[in-house]
Amino acid sequence: MNLYPIEENPEYINLQIEMVKMQKWAQETNQRIAILFEGRDSAGKGGAIMRFVRFINPRGYRIVALPKPTEIEKGQWYFQRYIKELPNPGEIVFFDRSWYNRAVVEPVMGFCTEEQYNTFISDTVSLEKMLIKDGVQIFKFWFSIDFEEQKKRLHERKTDPLKQWKLSTVDMQAEMKWDDYTHYKTLMFEKTSWEGCPWVTIIGNHKEKARLEAMRYVLNNLAYTDKGMTGATLEPDSKILQIKDPM
Repeated sequence: MNLYPIEENPEYINLQIEMVKMQKWAQETNQRIAILFEGRDSAGKGGAIMRFVRFINPRGYRIVALPKPTEIEKGQWYFQRYIKELPNPGEIVFFDRSWYNRAVVEPVMGFCTEEQYNTFISDTVSLEKMLIKDGVQIFKFWFSIDFEEQKKRLHERKTDPLKQWKLSTVDMQAEMKWDDYTHYKTLMFEKTSWEGCPWVTIIGNHKEKARLEAMRYVLNNLAYTDKGMTGATLEPDSKILQIKDPM
């Protein structure tokens, strides 16, 4: 049980200090960092992003949460609207859902054709390889929760006036399509988790633990200046965070 509010938790504060140092290094050395947050509806993606950015400089990061594509965007190359949002030198970009919409949400909800889905699956690793070769560092998180936890959180969204804005038509069908999400999630891991950019799954039933482990993983995988000087544990907890085997 956490005895402190999260803002007063020494572990959390130390990780936030590490985040500030990491961002300063990224800005000074022109790093380009893209962190993708995917997962089931209500799994905690948005809350995790808010933990990442709580104390870092707003001039050095962006949160990208794109709405559904416009008619013009539907006629473009699928990746085009995401490519425009990639990080500039010295910037961290947090994607609250990303191009991987086409790997899970779109086929489950019937928002893309089978041909479009297959094209995405065959092209996305090649695209990521090009981005990484050019210097973009990509982290791919999948936040996972169990069925009962999702059911509880979706109910909260329906009844809490401060959370109702989060409820979408896709959310409303999440419970009914649980098995379909599982099917496409599994295929996504099999086809797009590769050695240079693996999928990282996070068990999100305990929100705060999940958020801290996500921060820990990113920090542990970047060689920033004065890394670990706070004494914070940067090695993620393997009971909560797991790296999917690369293809």
